[in-house]
Amino acid sequence: MSLATEVVDWYHANRRDLPWRRDGFTAWGTLVSEFMLQQTPVSRVIPRLEEWLERWPTPADLASVPPGEAVRAWQSLGYPRRALWLHAAAVAITERHGGVVPDDVTELLALPGIGDYTARAVAVFAYGERHPVVDTNIRRVIARAVDGQAEPAPPSARRDLAAMEALLPADRPAAAAFNAGMMELGAIVCIARSPHCDECPLRDRCAWRAAGYPEYDGPRKAVQKKYEGSDRQVRGRILAELRASHIPVTAAELEGVWPDAAQRDRALAGLLADGLAVRSQGGYTLP
Repeated sequence: MSLATEVVDWYHANRRDLPWRRDGFTAWGTLVSEFMLQQTPVSRVIPRLEEWLERWPTPADLASVPPGEAVRAWQSLGYPRRALWLHAAAVAITERHGGVVPDDVTELLALPGIGDYTARAVAVFAYGERHPVVDTNIRRVIARAVDGQAEPAPPSARRDLAAMEALLPADRPAAAAFNAGMMELGAIVCIARSPHCDECPLRDRCAWRAAGYPEYDGPRKAVQKKYEGSDRQVRGRILAELRASHIPVTAAELEGVWPDAAQRDRALAGLLADGLAVRSQGGYTLP
């Protein structure tokens, strides 16, 4: 039995019941979920996704409101620029594609805020197209099971896609299930710390396990600075104030958000530059 067959069989028997995997889930819903799932846990995404799709069930619905409403609805999902990009993508889909999310990777990549992973994920999971899809979980499974490494090297689109393509079944439904299965395996079994190797369908063929679980000594990607006390935290505090108010928030009112004036001003300047805040009537609002 091939590695792909083992993963697909395991996936069908063990996959979690997630909204974007249910029959009838729309391509727009898939696109929204992929935006939300970037660097955000599934448990936090599900309630926000359901609220979002109830309020804006189509791209045209989202495109019809100001981008600030998308930022407000994003709430605590983190990295709020994703909300602006998703709104911009909704506008582009409405204007260029008649309100229908395209199924072609090249057309998806031409939309604002959509990178290679999201474009492929939408084409595969919403439309059943055959493409390799690579995220952090998939990279980790391949690194361990195929390459015998404790963790993957820093991302390389060309290398990572080629590695997944080499494993991808020719059959389109099987390829889609394999993509999803590799993600699921990395998310709940082959996790970064303390993997559940005894539960893994690949335990008898895993190169890392066979080698005795050697430590990784290769190159690593840069580690993000801690959140506490960072400009990211200050930006989040300021955005929370703007979300909570439907009238302009003055500079004086923002002084209570963070005690360090220089850091507060720097964070505010960054929000203005990113389009997440705008000046209005002597204060600041969402766009």
